Amino acid sequence: MGKRAVWLGLVLVWLALLAGCSPGSVVVLIPDPNGKVGKLTVSNQGGSQVLEKSGQAIFIRDAQTPPEAPVVMEQAEIQKRFGPALAARPSPPVHFILYFFSDSTKLVKSSKALLPQVISAIKQRVSVDVSVVGHCDTTGGDIYNLRLSQRRAMAVAKILTASGVDRKTLEITSHGKRRLLIPTADNVREPRNRRVEVTVR
Repeated sequence: MGKRAVWLGLVLVWLALLAGCSPGSVVVLIPDPNGKVGKLTVSNQGGSQVLEKSGQAIFIRDAQTPPEAPVVMEQAEIQKRFGPALAARPSPPVHFILYFFSDSTKLVKSSKALLPQVISAIKQRVSVDVSVVGHCDTTGGDIYNLRLSQRRAMAVAKILTASGVDRKTLEITSHGKRRLLIPTADNVREPRNRRVEVTVR
C-alpha cells in the first residue's frame, strides 16, 4: 500500500479506538496521492474485516462485536466525516535528480535547467526539510568517489542557498559509489549514477 494510504488508514483506526469502538466508529480506505489502493485489515476482539477497494468503509459497533462487512462510502460522506483529517495530510515529497559531467561538479545542461523548478518547489512549500545527496559512478577509488559525491552535494547546496534557500533547512549527505541508481560493475562510466538527488518535503 502507498505510504499515504497506510498513514490515513492508521489515523482513522486510531480515531475509532479513541472512541472506544463506540457506535458510529468507522474506518475508510482511500487511495494514496498516486491513486494506488492497498489493503487494510480492521480487527477487534470480535473478529476482523479487510478493506481493499477505494472508498470501502467498515463500521464498528463496539470492541466485542465483529466489524461489519465492508460497504462503499460516497465521497461526500467521506468528506463530511473525515474532511479535517484529509486536509491535514502532508503533501507528498517532491524528488529531483541532477546529473553531472564525469569527474566533475559541473551540472549537465538539462539538470542546470531544472534548478529553477527545485528552488520553486522549496519556496512554494516553505520547506524546512530538504535532503541533498551526492553520488558517483564506479570509476575511481572509494575515498575519491566519496569526496567527489560530497563536493557535488555541496555544489548543489551552494546554488540553492545563493537563491535564497535557508542553509539550515538542508540535510547534505553523500554516498560515493555505494548506492548506484544503475547497477554496474566496477570502473564503469554511467552518466545516470553521477548525480545529486534533492528531496523536498
